[in-house]
Amino acid sequence: MQGGSLIGPAISIFMPAFNAARHIEAVIARVPQGLWPRVEHVWIVDDGSLDGTSEVVAGLCRGNDKIRAVHFDRNLGYGTTVREGLARCKDDTCDIAVCLHADGQYPPEVIGEYADTMAERGTDILQGSRIASGTALSGGMPMYKYLANRILTFFENIVFGLKLTDYHSGMLFYSRKALDALPFDRLSSSFDFDLEVIALARSRGLSIAELPVPARYGDEISYLNPIAYGLRVVGVMARYLAKRYTAP
Repeated sequence: MQGGSLIGPAISIFMPAFNAARHIEAVIARVPQGLWPRVEHVWIVDDGSLDGTSEVVAGLCRGNDKIRAVHFDRNLGYGTTVREGLARCKDDTCDIAVCLHADGQYPPEVIGEYADTMAERGTDILQGSRIASGTALSGGMPMYKYLANRILTFFENIVFGLKLTDYHSGMLFYSRKALDALPFDRLSSSFDFDLEVIALARSRGLSIAELPVPARYGDEISYLNPIAYGLRVVGVMARYLAKRYTAP
């Protein structure tokens, strides 16, 4: 381990945040107290929020010197926000970086356990699967999203040669090897960034796995256009088949 200790691999967390003022404090509060000694930083990347997110984040930073803020003056897109978070984590001494959304949809409670499992198994990219947990529909995933997910996943497994159950969860874990090896600056500025990470990792021989995470849909606002996103997913698969993600 690079920055780890006897208690496990060192972790950096990054949080893409857009108009997340109502939720982000509660998400931070759910990070287990026992995890904090292993945390290098929590990077909150505010993508030009208009609802007071920056003020809430400033308060979090004052209360915890491991929390750091990055603010964009205008909305630059989900992929750009994730790319910035990954760059900050890469500069840390972490062994594993974790994408944790600021709206509370994904569980910070599993971060330590899943990072340990990832390190033990030598996994490079780990995705949290809402489908594998069996809670997608009971957790509030709209039926149209569930059906679209299942259809897209069927074709994605064929294209990528994997056996995942959920390519569209935003909770991803990145090994130090992945942080150092993958050229994230080549990837999309939109919501298909995460799928491009999988395509890029797969094309370069990195290991990819998933573990179940509970689905939780509350009163958060989704800014994802499902039709545009579906077309982007098809585009990622087409580019993968055309070997566009292969080095260099």
